[in-house]
Amino acid sequence: METEINFEELKVNGIKINYYVICPRKLWLFDKKITMEDKSDKVLLGSILHEESYKRDKPKEVLIDNLIVIDIVDSLNIREVKYSDKMIEADKMQILYYLYYLKKLGIEKRGIINYPRHRKREFIELTFDKEKEIEQVLKEVEKVLKSKKPPPVIDAPYCKKCAYFEFCYG
Repeated sequence: METEINFEELKVNGIKINYYVICPRKLWLFDKKITMEDKSDKVLLGSILHEESYKRDKPKEVLIDNLIVIDIVDSLNIREVKYSDKMIEADKMQILYYLYYLKKLGIEKRGIINYPRHRKREFIELTFDKEKEIEQVLKEVEKVLKSKKPPPVIDAPYCKKCAYFEFCYG
């Protein structure tokens, strides 16, 4: 029988889940306060899109436990607004983590990822299998964060557009 994880010990913010799925090295660097996003045009464009989209929806940017920030919350759903659907698996894992986190607090919601530039929505539901997947990702994130040195460069096609490209390849 599988043992329960200690959620209190494994809690992280959602961007770390997202970064782990994209690149464990990016996660490690970000966690060590080596941030490159402030120099990224894509991050700036994403921030502008986030502020300008869904202005009528309230509340926006709900902070929970001083740890996770959910873009939009309503009575049934939580929603994340993303600039691009290029990293859809990372986006899904991030919102699944939020749904999992809320469930641990006794709050059941569904998730929606909005991609306003593409006029696209992705509906996300937390299933038993997805909960187990999130728990596995949390264990993997913990391993990366505890490592003394960064994971190797993954050399993926999207590395060239990453804010950390110069750091990893320069």
